[in-house]
Amino acid sequence: MRAETRERIEKLFDRYPEKRGALLPALYLAQAERGFVDREAAREVAELFDLAPVEVMEVLTFYNMFHTEPQGRHHVYVCTSLPCSLRGSRTLLRELGEHLGVGPGETTADGRISLDREECLGSCGTAPVLRVDGRYCENLDLDSARRIVDELE
Repeated sequence: MRAETRERIEKLFDRYPEKRGALLPALYLAQAERGFVDREAAREVAELFDLAPVEVMEVLTFYNMFHTEPQGRHHVYVCTSLPCSLRGSRTLLRELGEHLGVGPGETTADGRISLDREECLGSCGTAPVLRVDGRYCENLDLDSARRIVDELE
């Protein structure tokens, strides 16, 4: 981890009554450096917080906004909550994965797209829904979802 990132993390400590309260923002900073937080970066963060590396890894693997492996330039999440599933999102996820040649949690060979599922995007009335780089795409079918991912550079 760069010295600048370490300094930014250490400045977070004053904002929280307990040092550990700054862990999520610190992990965001660490991830911003390379796009993911590998075991070495997790160890460095753990050191700053006086935690065991496994405690940091537990946080990293619990939240889906953190990545422990390199990611694609674009993130495509398919909502798989019950309303979206009832409207075909699980089939959409499988077929979109086949179209891209990856499964959930994987990245295309060219590093262009990381595909994954998300439990709820909170847009049940417009199911099925994708979140593409933070932008919601709603009322989808396979053809419209393919068009969306094919247009990503």
